[in-house]
Parts: sequence; structure tokens; C-alpha cells
Amino acid sequence: MVGLKPSDVPPTPAVKFIAAGTAACIADLFTFPLDTAKVRLQIQGETTGSGAANGIRYKGVFGTISTIVKTEGPKSLYNGLVAGLQRQMSFASIRIGLYDTVKLFYTNGKEKAGIGSRILAGCTTGALAVTVAQPTDVVKVRFQAQANLQGVKRRYNGTMDAYKTIAKKEGVRGLWKGTFPNVTRNAIVNCTELVTYDVIKENLLHYKLMTDNLPCHFVSAFGAGFCTTVIASPVDVVKTRYMNSPPGQYKSALNCAWTMITKEGPTAFYKGFVPSFLRLGSWNVVMFVSYEQLKRAMMMSKQRMEYAV
Repeated sequence: MVGLKPSDVPPTPAVKFIAAGTAACIADLFTFPLDTAKVRLQIQGETTGSGAANGIRYKGVFGTISTIVKTEGPKSLYNGLVAGLQRQMSFASIRIGLYDTVKLFYTNGKEKAGIGSRILAGCTTGALAVTVAQPTDVVKVRFQAQANLQGVKRRYNGTMDAYKTIAKKEGVRGLWKGTFPNVTRNAIVNCTELVTYDVIKENLLHYKLMTDNLPCHFVSAFGAGFCTTVIASPVDVVKTRYMNSPPGQYKSALNCAWTMITKEGPTAFYKGFVPSFLRLGSWNVVMFVSYEQLKRAMMMSKQRMEYAV
């Protein structure tokens, strides 16, 4: 349509919900090997694997990826991808897609939101998303931690088998294992990620340093990824180890954290920091850029259909 601009059309909550889940899946497809490397580095130091798996040492993000490819084949970099995509469609749709709606709720419908309202909105959608999507996260982490080596028995034969096996052996509670550290982590991640993106983008536009287009989204997303990694890394490591642990290894998430600090020292909380940043930084860039473009494309399509009718 002549004179029609996507930026003039505010996206509806439904559009944001669908666009957020889809954009997160696109980001996962690009960055999943980095996430797998992060998980392997984070669980390194535990002594629960078989002799063959324990004999492998990972060094650095690219060294870890190289080791996985050499010892298990390139397909292992995408272990747990199905559960990962299931997670993003249920998880990102809520925590990112509903963020603006919840933010408006806390500001009583006012467009101008303070830091407090943004943090509350981030905490709310992050906690709600974890509650819904936790089983998919448990399965994803366990698949990523699983080494595909000869002589090493596989814990699960497929995604559905993993859900069934965990529920059968550990009870339904096993599917929500690590919910507390995950809620904590995602409250932190969501607040840092969305609020930082929001603030950086808002200031870039306010001071006319950039216009509301791809370069602005790229810079805002990269800054959000770095800040999030620094703040959330300790909780992320505890979450990963606790969710991957067999029954009885740790009494609780706090016990897991205490075991780490007494046995491995405080630096254990930043294991896998580089792959975490590479993953979160690149994930944020791909996700937010895709999210912004998908919102615009969906609203343009919706408006064209309305004009056609």
C-alpha cells in the first residue's frame, strides 16, 4: 500500500507472542553448537560419567566443539535440538512476547515505563515462562551433556523417550528438576536481557544516534547479550549441573552451589563463560533482529489483508 510503513503499525500481543517464539527458534538453529559446548564445559569436573566420557577434557569453546566433532561426530553438536526448539516456542513466546504487555500492566497502560516496571515485567514473564517450559529445558540439557561415544550407554533414545523415562524413574517432579535455580536464572536473564535491550535501543533512538532499523537492533542486542552473560553466568552453571545430575547427587540447587565452591573454588561459577557470551551475544543478535523484522512483516501482512477485505 502507498504510504504504508511497518513502524506506524503497533504489533498486537498475539503477533509479538508468535514472532518471539519463531525468532528464538531461528536463533537456536544458528547458535546451538555454542550452547552444547557451554553445557559440556559447565559440567566438566563432575564425576558421574563413564570412564570413556571422563577421559575427555574440554578446553575452550572452539576446542570443545572440535573435540566433540572428533570424538562423537558433528551431529552431537545438535544433541537436544528438538527439545531446544520445543523450549523456545513455549519459553521465548512467553518471556519475550508478553514482556511489553506485562510492562503496560505494571504502568497502568502508560507507554513510558520506568526501570522498576521493566524489571518487574522481566521477572514476571521470565518466571512464568520457566514454570511452563521447564521439562523441555531439563531434556535439552541432558541430551547436550550426553556423550555419543562407543561403549558409553545412552541415557535416552529420543526426545519423547527422555520425557517418559524421566517421569517414570524420577516422577513428574523430575521433569521440573532445577526449577528454582532456573526461575532465579531466568528472572536475572530476562531482566538484564530485555531491560538492557530496551534501554540501549531507547537511548540510541532518543539521542538520534541511530534510527529504528537493523544496525540499532544489532548494537542493542549485542550489549544486552554481554551484560546478561556477566550477571547470569554463576546461576546458569548451577542450573546446568543440577538439572543434569542423577537423583541423589545434590540435595538441592543450593547444595550444588556449595559443593562447587568447596570442591572447585569460585571460578567454577564462570566455567564456560566464553561460550556463554559467544552464545548469548550471537543468540541475542539473531533473535532480536529476527524478532523486530518478523513483527514488522506480520503486521504489514495483517494490514494488507485488512485492506484487501
